[in-house]
Amino acid sequence: MRWLKAASLLAVTTVAATAVTVSPAASAAPAPASVRSFWLHLDSSPVSDEVVRTEAKRRSYVVLNAWEGSLAAKLKRANPAVQVFVYKDLSSTRSYACRSGVDDRDLPAGIGYCDADRNHPEWFLKDANGKRLEYSGYAGHWQMDVGDPAYQKAWADSVVAGSKSAGFDGVFMDNALFPCDAYHDGVCPAKYRTDSSFQDAYKSMLANTRGSFTSAGLKTVANLSNARLHDGAWNAYTEHLDGGFDEWWLTFGDTNLLSEYPEGWSRQVAEITAAEQRGKLAWVQPHFSAGADQPFRYTLASYLLATGKTSAIAELARTDRYDDPSPWHPEYDWNLGTPSGPYRSVGTNVFRRDFACGTVLVNANRTGSSAVTVRLGGSYADAKGSSVTSVSLPGTSGAILRKSC
Repeated sequence: MRWLKAASLLAVTTVAATAVTVSPAASAAPAPASVRSFWLHLDSSPVSDEVVRTEAKRRSYVVLNAWEGSLAAKLKRANPAVQVFVYKDLSSTRSYACRSGVDDRDLPAGIGYCDADRNHPEWFLKDANGKRLEYSGYAGHWQMDVGDPAYQKAWADSVVAGSKSAGFDGVFMDNALFPCDAYHDGVCPAKYRTDSSFQDAYKSMLANTRGSFTSAGLKTVANLSNARLHDGAWNAYTEHLDGGFDEWWLTFGDTNLLSEYPEGWSRQVAEITAAEQRGKLAWVQPHFSAGADQPFRYTLASYLLATGKTSAIAELARTDRYDDPSPWHPEYDWNLGTPSGPYRSVGTNVFRRDFACGTVLVNANRTGSSAVTVRLGGSYADAKGSSVTSVSLPGTSGAILRKSC
């Protein structure tokens, strides 16, 4: 779904947190959970009634394609509180969604390719030679001029009308981009030759369409992948949105974990903090395979350091495979209780946040760095139910612990 400029690959050591064993701590109450999660179902595969009932109750947000209004209705019947968003690409039109000169009724984008090709060829962005820009690796995706006011209005009008008629709660805007050569490395549109001018076009798009969505009662979340690489970009874009989605958050595979450095760990955790402070949504998506314990605990603990009332997390094992719901972990159902405050430093790039019924710790130093031992100041239960009074965390690892309350 998205263009990625990954962090450098890092060697990884297996997490083996040591602890002093004491008598077992009592389990926390089963509800409410401290973790919220989402589900991006974008491959149009069939979904059973059982999955609908299960996921509607435990996911806070679900994203579907425009032609899945009936599935959205099923999810809402199973749980009226679940918020269902429709997928719409902000940046492209899709030629594969036009057949025999007629655009599909329900589009993955806001503007039909055939209609734009016939009536608004000026909306297609071009390179320095006047050639239209097609996404590298995504055939049939043609980049559009999000800075054009006419395109902005037409996109918003179309998306609002379709979303309301199908009963969606909001719009998931894919590809709110930052570098001008996104999807075509080294080639920027002739109209936007710098990252700054390119980003200005997106901020204009989001600002000028904001009123259309708020008036229609539709929430908006945009894919802001790689915002960490552009200072201030996350807040600048979400200023005109209800929230942001980071498609590549902290872990880019089982052995590629983002540590702390100026554009690293703290930038991505701050996305959640900033969103929560402004009452906005933050959806974060780490990448690792099922059963990979270190990236799971590192990302979940980092999420819990910053989350409040609106943020959500869900991992993805394989890039762009948006089909079945992501795994549901027992830790998602733990009730850690009310946080005592924001997270704090307990060592160099080692952080802790206390809750009424638990504590969370993260070592954000590089993978393979020496373990740091943190004394907890009390007895806590680890994931296996063993009672511990200290934890030893290697670089890029985390711990989520409970206590009786």
